Amino acid sequence: SSGINAEYGEFQTFLHYLIQINLREMSLSSKELNRVLQIVTAEGSLNSNLDAIALSFHKEINRSEHFKVGMVLLTLLQNGDLLEHPQERIAALYLLFEMYRSESFTVNPFAPFFHSLILEDSERVSAEVYFISLITSPSAREIYKMSPCQIVRAAKDCKTRPDFRHLKSSGAVKVSAKVSSGISVILPDMEGDTKGSTGAIIDNLVSGSDPPSLSSLEPVIMRPVPPLHQDKFEELLWVNPNSSEYTFEWEPLVIETTSVELELRKLLSKAFKGALPQSQQNFIREEIIKDPKLIYHIGLTAGKFPALVENNCKVALEVLLHLSQSNQLTEYFTVLVNMELSVHSMEVMNELLGRVVLPPEYIHLYITKCITHCHHCQDRLLQHRFVRLVCVFLSSLIRHNTVDLKELFVEVQAFCINFSRIKEAAGLFRLLKQMDCESAS
Repeated sequence: SSGINAEYGEFQTFLHYLIQINLREMSLSSKELNRVLQIVTAEGSLNSNLDAIALSFHKEINRSEHFKVGMVLLTLLQNGDLLEHPQERIAALYLLFEMYRSESFTVNPFAPFFHSLILEDSERVSAEVYFISLITSPSAREIYKMSPCQIVRAAKDCKTRPDFRHLKSSGAVKVSAKVSSGISVILPDMEGDTKGSTGAIIDNLVSGSDPPSLSSLEPVIMRPVPPLHQDKFEELLWVNPNSSEYTFEWEPLVIETTSVELELRKLLSKAFKGALPQSQQNFIREEIIKDPKLIYHIGLTAGKFPALVENNCKVALEVLLHLSQSNQLTEYFTVLVNMELSVHSMEVMNELLGRVVLPPEYIHLYITKCITHCHHCQDRLLQHRFVRLVCVFLSSLIRHNTVDLKELFVEVQAFCINFSRIKEAAGLFRLLKQMDCESAS
């Protein structure tokens, strides 16, 4: 018995050691924390729309770090003196939602916090509750064009409490039956003067190898070792079959397949590796047009999308067109804008701009990336080829009035002058001059 108790005590010590290692891996470094705070508290970020904030966030933060960042944001939101301005709290709330936006709200690990805000604010209508009502509504696309500052101003004009029945009916918000056995070691100081030192306080609370934000005061729970069961031989009973004759019964569902979905999965797995025949490309596109929901069930993810663009750009374009009403569209746009520049990616972007209204920040970012790629290309022949492609691409955008290049006019003009020896660059320069003269007149 004493040997068993000793082994159990060693196991508890080892388990505690593993938990401490896991907590250290969940904390952010000071550098990572500064990147997050820059997005949440910078004045330029708070005056940008939510789509632009999401783009900056995904550019700076890897998907593997989302939960760690979420824990930091949760700590900031739970302590009112760390994020004093309501627009900062809106930005932090949006990032908690955005990190898991591609999945159902029910699996968002921070959904209970959203629900707690709704319950706490039962009388008045705060900016946070107003924002939650907008971001979780079925028609939430318009909110992404607003900035945190605009949302705070709109919340002041809202006099009636929002309706959250759409969340309750979907089961998205549930009150946990389990109450945490520990309390946070951080207490907000709402009366203290922390002006000018908030950044250092946040750094001390949430970063480092063992931050206070991951600690809690918990009661000591005694866990006595359970006694060993004294088995008896009479308890064992062997069950042997009485007959040696068996018959097989076929399950009809085993051989019944959802042929279309299965076929699309097979074709798409080939499409990631190489170009498909035209007939197979047409088959995928036709089936997606018939049932757009198939996109979510045939093995396509944002990580595999660049391979699809390079090998079968027509299929990739059809996928993006049918994702235009999905909350996953931002993730796919981000992948398309940041992937390696190629003829196929430019063809997809060109076709997409002619058929879908994209946020200007995506278009400007893509054009800037094209110009930068041409400048840094070391192979002279390949550089000239890309310059021609970019010039044709930009000329097409200008002629069809697809995008307004006023904000990038100087950058594009400098690009044309730098490569003026190339015929297409000279043609684009003349087109820019013509556009400039027309706007001046």
